[in-house]
Amino acid sequence: MSFIEPNFGSDAMIVRISALLISVALVVAPLQVAAQEARSRSILVLNQSDLRGPFYYLVFSGLRSVLSADDRSHLTLYAENLDLSRFRGKNYEALLHRYLKEKYQNAQIDVVVAVGAATLDLVLHWRSDLWPEVPVVFAMIDEIDLVRMQLPDGVTGKVVKLPLADSIKAAHALVPDLETVVFVGDAWDSLTIYRNWKEEIPVATRGLKVIDLVGQTMAEVRRRVAELPDRSAIIYSAMFSDGKGTYYPPATAVGLVAEKANRPIVVAAETFLAPGGAGGFLLVPVRIGEEAARLALRILDGELPSNIAPAVGDAVKPIFNWLQMQRWGVREADLPPGSEIRFREPGLWEKYRWQTFSVAAVLLIQAGLISILLHERHRRANAERESRNRLTELAHAHRQATAGELSSTIAHELNQPLGAILTNTETAELILNSPSPNLSEVKEILADIRRDDIRASEVIHRMRSLLRRVPFEDKVIDLNDTVRKVFEFLSVQASARNIALYFEPSGKPLQVKGDQIQLQQVIMNLIVNSMDAMAAMPNGRAVIGRTEVNGGSSAVVSILDSGPGIPADKLNEVFDPFFSTKKQGMGIGLSISRTIVQAHKGRIWAENQSEGGAVFRLSLPLTLS
Repeated sequence: MSFIEPNFGSDAMIVRISALLISVALVVAPLQVAAQEARSRSILVLNQSDLRGPFYYLVFSGLRSVLSADDRSHLTLYAENLDLSRFRGKNYEALLHRYLKEKYQNAQIDVVVAVGAATLDLVLHWRSDLWPEVPVVFAMIDEIDLVRMQLPDGVTGKVVKLPLADSIKAAHALVPDLETVVFVGDAWDSLTIYRNWKEEIPVATRGLKVIDLVGQTMAEVRRRVAELPDRSAIIYSAMFSDGKGTYYPPATAVGLVAEKANRPIVVAAETFLAPGGAGGFLLVPVRIGEEAARLALRILDGELPSNIAPAVGDAVKPIFNWLQMQRWGVREADLPPGSEIRFREPGLWEKYRWQTFSVAAVLLIQAGLISILLHERHRRANAERESRNRLTELAHAHRQATAGELSSTIAHELNQPLGAILTNTETAELILNSPSPNLSEVKEILADIRRDDIRASEVIHRMRSLLRRVPFEDKVIDLNDTVRKVFEFLSVQASARNIALYFEPSGKPLQVKGDQIQLQQVIMNLIVNSMDAMAAMPNGRAVIGRTEVNGGSSAVVSILDSGPGIPADKLNEVFDPFFSTKKQGMGIGLSISRTIVQAHKGRIWAENQSEGGAVFRLSLPLTLS
């Protein structure tokens, strides 16, 4: 054998080649990892019922919300409704098998999520053909079904613990002296969730009388539940049809039963609560979906299903319906520990807390306004020496004084909706305390309360807008809208004085630059002065407001009244400080108005109409568009 010792040149060549290979490996390896991470992972959700039903829709919603929140990789979600609650049999199952095989033959499925025991039975039966070696996550499987199925490798999930004994415990909470339980639902063998209750009945109902309405038509069930004996409770599983060919979600069915039932209904699903269920240990569908999604993500992230043992989930909670508790006189203390109460109606203080605070604040402000007004009257002799800046500060005080004059009208406007709310609330309490409350009438009463509440809030909002003190805001505003709001605010006071208010806006937008609150104060001063001037007139009292364009460069607001007008020798004095034709007038309103208008680069003047009455006009420059 010959041995050839490599020379230095050969060593150099080997080193170069090795370095090149290492560099290529370093570049390619991250690309391969990135390609693997970028591959879209997929989950197939098989649901034993119909996602359009409220319960299974919420299961899917909970699952989807968790998967959507996971942004670590691309994820494709498939979903199929097997509708096993309504359709069963070998022919139907064979049809489903062919359908799923044909549809997903070219799809890469990484995890199958089976919702319900009926679905899991089919998945385990089809798995070797349709999804060999694909991990399976189950949801909504009870302990008895789990033992029966003898799960193979690659299958895990969350177990729901929903024994009939829990529903009996809830029945005792709703009817402390319980003697009779009434079972309502489809035939046990046709149910996919509650079928095991049939075997539990002898032990769970020991010492109680049992009335079996399982498998009866809806018409028969409604007739029987209307005449149940005292000290009884209804245990509702699920009804999917009326027994005569009409199918509906079981949540709809429990509502139909509740319409006639003379005793409380114990339910076992969250979606059965609102239609008329009194409560019980409820399956919370959103949590079922969330738990299944978290398990699926763990498997997609590389965890082996064999390392995740099936465990009891946290999807069953004691939840009760406050409205039904009030109907049947159930005490909160009698409920199981940790119970959650839904649809609890807040008390008047909780419902109208902020409104009460607002009314109290208005009353306090009113008292403050009276004090300020008296204080300003004593200082009227010194006010003439104040500068223009002081007059600007006084503008806010004048708004408060105006609000004080309007307070009785505002209080009257608030008393009407508040009184209506109180009356409606008392009526609703009487209806709800009746043996068979008319819920549709209660809904109408609640709608009336809502309307009156909004009306009272609007009054308080307008009052707060008038009284708030903010720095001067120089911004573009719509003069039409500004004047309209003042007319709306004073409409109640005008009606109380038997004065008609009319507003005739310009046909086009009038945009001016200035402070909307101060300009509204000017308009309010003019309208209130016009109403005061007509106080002695027996009839024909009216105030008209107009906005119009003057030559295309300015906007003019006119306030006309049908009063006696202004004496001709006083027309030039009405805007002077402390000049007033009213006995109780302070004489600062029009002076403040002139100061505000001049600050907005406008002017204000008064005239007498030829047909009688006074007219005040103010002109403001339009903004350039």
